[in-house]
Amino acid sequence: MLQATGVGLRFSDRKLFEDVSIKFTKGNCYGLIGANGAGKSTFLKILSGEIEPQEGNISVGKDERIAMLKQDHFAYEEEEVLQVVMMGHERLFEVMKEKDAIYAKGEFTEEDGMRAAELEGEFAELNGWEAEGDASSLLTGLGVDGSLHNKQMKDLPESEKVKTLLAQALFGNPDVLLLDEPTNGLDIQAIRWLEEFLINFDNTVIVVSHDRNFLNNVCTHIADLDFEKITLYVGNYDFWYESSQLAQKMAHEQNKKKEEKVNELKEFIARFSANASKSRQATSRKKLLDKITIDDIKPSSRKYPYIAFSPGREIGNDLLEVEGLSKTIDGKKVLNNVTFRMNKDDKVVLLGDDVAKTTLMQILMGEMEPDEGTFKWGVTTSQSYFPKDNTEFFEGNDKNLIDWLRQYSPEDESETFLRGFLGRMLFSGDEVFKKASVLSGGEKVRCMLSRMMLSEANVLLLDDPTNHLDLESIQSLNEGLINFKGSMIFTSHDHQFIQTIANRIIELTDEGVIDRELSYEEYLEDVKEIKTPTV
Repeated sequence: MLQATGVGLRFSDRKLFEDVSIKFTKGNCYGLIGANGAGKSTFLKILSGEIEPQEGNISVGKDERIAMLKQDHFAYEEEEVLQVVMMGHERLFEVMKEKDAIYAKGEFTEEDGMRAAELEGEFAELNGWEAEGDASSLLTGLGVDGSLHNKQMKDLPESEKVKTLLAQALFGNPDVLLLDEPTNGLDIQAIRWLEEFLINFDNTVIVVSHDRNFLNNVCTHIADLDFEKITLYVGNYDFWYESSQLAQKMAHEQNKKKEEKVNELKEFIARFSANASKSRQATSRKKLLDKITIDDIKPSSRKYPYIAFSPGREIGNDLLEVEGLSKTIDGKKVLNNVTFRMNKDDKVVLLGDDVAKTTLMQILMGEMEPDEGTFKWGVTTSQSYFPKDNTEFFEGNDKNLIDWLRQYSPEDESETFLRGFLGRMLFSGDEVFKKASVLSGGEKVRCMLSRMMLSEANVLLLDDPTNHLDLESIQSLNEGLINFKGSMIFTSHDHQFIQTIANRIIELTDEGVIDRELSYEEYLEDVKEIKTPTV
């Protein structure tokens, strides 16, 4: 059990937490959510003991061990991979090192023998004899090849370092596991393995993630950081989101009878609870949704941007023809004989190497020439592009947001119109006078999406548009693209984003393309025994 009592913390003149009291119990997985900057990562550091709260205290059960996913990928460059994983259990690793040092002595005293016996006993109690095998199993499960287990960390590619640090956090069956964005840098196979690991994990897990599918699959509770407090809700992320939206709607519709609102919410809870029991979610195993009461669900203070793309004209029968596109960059062939025809109403997700996907989009938008092949857009199409790197749109740009957005407006819109548009994208009051060059990553993305909405294009090309966005903005963008009446090509690392939008999968391979008209989950099931695609 891990408990926070009356925790408060202030940075400079900004209050992050005030009188936060919450108990995390064994057998549950808690998704810690909150707007960007709300203090989610900071709260994890408070729970781990890395940061001391200014008020209140953190208590943990007697002899219970807390493990936290480390973020410094270069902290163990000279260490062997297996050793780094076993460092996750600090006491076990200390015993191992002291024991080995005694046995390595040239002269072995009686005192050394007594100490070695003590250490051997503690080593056995800590399951030390299984440590190396357990560490290796964790690495293998996450997809780190056995040939890398005895190499130094500095010899590993970045993706394998990420997995090694995750294995370190998981090692030794910690009583409390704290995970900050654990799916970042993981491939689909590793994410699925981690989901199964956490679903079957018997102790306490607290996780921060922007991956809604991951939160839905593993979480039994949502810990919502809002109003400088943390409120606990039973259920996964989707249940929290839909119920909080319904509660918000009920709070605003004062003209309806309270009884009608209560009945609507009761029906929603019953429907969601029934659906959850048929899914693979950890929520269904706990069977806690039935215990929810009306008072448990409260409106959130979250603000969601308004994202809606409206095509200026309908697309005709000819949309896009791509024939034999090939491209070599820095001596490596990233595109090879890419051929496909895009149809009206297609919402295509590109899978494969990130460089290949970005290169194809840049070619289709005329920003790069192919080495071979051709492509042709239909005469009724108009395209709008969201690049992965938006630096050129903002770096050194001293325009305020009104003037920045005006340059992308097809008509000479009034300042009132532009301010209203920016307001719907959560730039309120004097924020519209901020210089474009000083925006945060998430603010730049919201500006780029505003630019696309004003274009009224009927074909959207979006290269990883959820990068830098908080869960609220991801949810709004997701819904906006589901409702978009045009066609699109997009890339994403967000499972739920892909599953709910794409109706066609095109994977870029070394030989060409694999082209399927089916959902993302159907595609993964279809290819999982052959290989796992990179997204």
